[in-house]
Amino acid sequence: MSLSADKRHRQSVKRRQHNRSLRSEMRTGMRAFLRAVENGDKEHAPSLFRAAQQEIDDAARKGAIPKQRAARKKSRLQKKLNAILG
Repeated sequence: MSLSADKRHRQSVKRRQHNRSLRSEMRTGMRAFLRAVENGDKEHAPSLFRAAQQEIDDAARKGAIPKQRAARKKSRLQKKLNAILG
């Protein structure tokens, strides 16, 4: 393996680990919000929604997920929040 190929491989491994971490944090925030929605927790759902939205935005801003996917996820979560607060 050439030096440049070796460096690119190291960079891609590092970037993959970072992106996986960002996506994992995003999914954790979404799960917490969805759990609150399932339990009908009107008190904590809005704050959990804001936290999940922030995690989604962070992942999109840092390139871990595409911007359109972030918009779609936020839209679907907002629909669930509106339904519970309804």
